[in-house]
Amino acid sequence: MNVFLWILQGLLAAAFLAAGTMKATQPKEKLAPNLTWVNDFSAGTVKLIGASQIAGALGLVLPALTGIAVTLTPLAAVGLGLIMVFAAIYHIRKGEYSSIVVNAVILLIAAVIVWGRFGPYSF
Repeated sequence: MNVFLWILQGLLAAAFLAAGTMKATQPKEKLAPNLTWVNDFSAGTVKLIGASQIAGALGLVLPALTGIAVTLTPLAAVGLGLIMVFAAIYHIRKGEYSSIVVNAVILLIAAVIVWGRFGPYSF
């Protein structure tokens, strides 16, 4: 199960690192054609979301790899799960129900990591 959790952490970290880097480094106008939700937020908010995703991605992996402050790993998963909850709320309000499935799957993966790393498979 430990290996399975590491795989989930790695996949989730890679996904959020890529998505967060894109949001944190690209201008809002360049993101808008593919991510229409950015039109409803300021450029600063989009960059903050990207930075939060990068921090969460790093938090999923680095504390566990270094053995320093390993409690941050499940806390990072909690934070990324919260980002998905807020994203789902946004999509519900906009009537974009197909996007909620992606949010729910990512939330489920984060929840499994939280359960495993706070619970029976903690570091």
